[in-house]
Amino acid sequence: MKLMLMVVRDNDAEKVVQEIIQNGCRVTRMASTGGFLRRGNATLLAGVEDDQVDTVVAILRKACSPAEPEQHQATIFVVDMPQYTQV
Repeated sequence: MKLMLMVVRDNDAEKVVQEIIQNGCRVTRMASTGGFLRRGNATLLAGVEDDQVDTVVAILRKACSPAEPEQHQATIFVVDMPQYTQV
């Protein structure tokens, strides 16, 4: 499994979350601030199977607003997740 941490603009977050959920993945949204996008943003966390990473990246490309000059649609971190437990 992989853990995807996705930093998106606040105004794109809800659409991205809905698209990810519609594709069968669970996602957690956290309000965040920082220098990645230099404006209001949200950090999304999703635990996905290895073969779902490309699908989620494609969702972000489609669901996020077009990037402004010197900006990105999203910043995505993908890390190995050796254990996943729900309590």
